[in-house]
Amino acid sequence: MPTHAIEPAEAGQRLDVALARLTGAPRSLVAGAIRSGDVLLNGAPEKASTTVAEGDVLDFVLTPRAALEVRAQAIPLEIVYEDDDLIVVDKAAGMVTHPAHGTRDGTLVNALLAHTSGLPGDALRPGLVHRLDRDTSGLLVVAKNEAALSALGKAMMRRFIEREYLGLVVGTPERAEGTIEGGIGRDPQNRLRYTIRADGRAAVTHYAVRERLRNASELRFRLETGRTHQIRVHLSAFGHALVNDPLYGRRDRRVDLPGQALHAWRLRFRHPVTRKDLEFEAPPPPAYERAKDILRG
Repeated sequence: MPTHAIEPAEAGQRLDVALARLTGAPRSLVAGAIRSGDVLLNGAPEKASTTVAEGDVLDFVLTPRAALEVRAQAIPLEIVYEDDDLIVVDKAAGMVTHPAHGTRDGTLVNALLAHTSGLPGDALRPGLVHRLDRDTSGLLVVAKNEAALSALGKAMMRRFIEREYLGLVVGTPERAEGTIEGGIGRDPQNRLRYTIRADGRAAVTHYAVRERLRNASELRFRLETGRTHQIRVHLSAFGHALVNDPLYGRRDRRVDLPGQALHAWRLRFRHPVTRKDLEFEAPPPPAYERAKDILRG
C-alpha cells in the first residue's frame, strides 16, 4: 500500500482532492476507494470531505476500474419508427440510456446493438442524439449512420429538434403557463444532483398546466435547452417538484413508479436525409396513467 506524507502545499485540502491531485486519478475513482476503506488517513478511514493537515500520513490503494465493454443484448424495444437512417424508440421508465460504471448492461444501447449493428459515434453511446434519465420514459431518436448522427446532432444544438414532455407535479402553479429560466450546474454539496447556479449553463423550460388534480397537476413541458435533469431541477426550484422524484423531491408511496413522473411524449424534427418534417407521439405508460388517476383523488 503506497504511503504519502502531506506536504505544506497540500495542507487544507479535502482528502479526496488531495489524493486525486497527488495521483492524477479521477475523483470518482478516489471517492470509490475512500468509501471502500482503501484509503487511510493516519491509519484510519475518513470521509472524503475530511481536511488534511501537514504531516498527515496517507495510505492508499487505487484499483483502476475495468474498461467498459458494450455488448448486444436481446432486450425488447418499443420501436415507433425506423428507416435506413434513424430509429425513434419509446424508452421504458427504469431503463438506463447507455452503459456507465454503475450500470454496465441492460441499457437502451445494449438493446439497440442487438436490434441493429454498426451504430455510429462514441463506443458507449453509439447513435445517441440525446438522452433521457433512467426513470423518465418516452421518445428518443437514434442515428444509424455517421451522416444522420452529424445532421441530427447539429439540429439538436441549433434547437431544431422539438421535444415535449408530460409530468405530474406537486401542487399547481399560480399561472396556467409560463417559462422557467435558470442556469444549471452541478450541486457542490451533492455530485449526483444539479442545481440552479449563477455560473451554470443557460436553461429554459416552458410549461403549461394540462390538468388540475387533487393537490397536484399534470403539466406539459417544452424545452429550449437540454441540460441534465433540466425539468427536474427547474420544477424543484419552482416549488412544484415532480411527483415521486427521489432526488429533487420525495418519494410518493401512493404511486407505483420507479422514479419521477415524467414522460417524453412528443418529438418533432426534420429528417436528416429526406428533409421531410417528422412528428411522433407516444402516450405515457400505464404506470404513469395509474399514478394520475390516484392523484385525481
